[in-house]
Amino acid sequence: MAMAESSSMEAAAGPHDRARALGAFKLGDAVFYWTTRICALSVLAILGGIILSLIVGAWPAMQEYGFAFLWTQRWAPSADPPVLGALGPIYGTLLTSVIAMMIAIPVGLGIAIFLTEFCPQWLRRPIGMAIELLAGIPSIIYGMWGFFVLGPFLANTLQPALIAAFDGVPVLGAIFAGPPSYLSLFNAALILSIMVLPFITAISRDVFETVPPVLKEAAYGVGCTTWEVVRNVVLPYTRVGVIGGIMLALGRALGETMAVTFIIGNSFRISSSIFAPGTTISAAIASEFAESDGLHQSSLILLGLLLFILTFFVLAAARLMLRHLEKKAGK
Repeated sequence: MAMAESSSMEAAAGPHDRARALGAFKLGDAVFYWTTRICALSVLAILGGIILSLIVGAWPAMQEYGFAFLWTQRWAPSADPPVLGALGPIYGTLLTSVIAMMIAIPVGLGIAIFLTEFCPQWLRRPIGMAIELLAGIPSIIYGMWGFFVLGPFLANTLQPALIAAFDGVPVLGAIFAGPPSYLSLFNAALILSIMVLPFITAISRDVFETVPPVLKEAAYGVGCTTWEVVRNVVLPYTRVGVIGGIMLALGRALGETMAVTFIIGNSFRISSSIFAPGTTISAAIASEFAESDGLHQSSLILLGLLLFILTFFVLAAARLMLRHLEKKAGK
């Protein structure tokens, strides 16, 4: 009798317990869903707040200068009235980033190819750790090293050689015109290339390792050289990831501040020579924001808004390019 009563009680309590457990699962699911949703929406809220604060801070300069701010070269905050233009910082930002990527892309891809195709197994880990250490060095350390070591070295060795080699050559003579300088656009671009190199190398190495071995073995089996395997198998298979890493590095180069501020010279003048001093948007903001006020400060905030827009368009172009490549590949 007692056993029959206990079994009947368990049977009666079973559906109730199952319903309560199901309700707890649903509640936990709902809490998890709304937690993750709030986290995702908070990113949009923070981004919107940043954009709004930049627009509010830059509004006085936008009213004062309008679109002429984009193509005005002179930067004279102490004039009466102040004459402020963004052409010099925009030119320096684009030029240093382009030169940095021209140096970093082939070197970074070369390192990644060496690590995945040629490097002995015992040497891969030390080189990989060295690349990761490069990514972890603070930017101010790069700036100090560039100011005290790299800048004097370039001004005393490489720059005089390039100036002499291209002297009198059309176009190139103007690009590599002297005099040599410790602080220049080229020095800043070289520092930037070293700083973004780990991003390109690490991402490229990771995506190269995802290539199925059977594809490379088949290419080697039909008599392809290593260069042909890399060019016709590895790079086409991983081009989306490689381009993504390059765009990530470009975004870092566009926004780098302290290292560039140390070694670029902070001159708002535009020169055809890459050995002349210049400035970038981030360097101009870092060097002048602390002692700015009024229209001067608003103009610096407007420079920050322009850098934000520039970075946004670069990343948007990267996404469109990746989508086009994926569509072309049939994905």
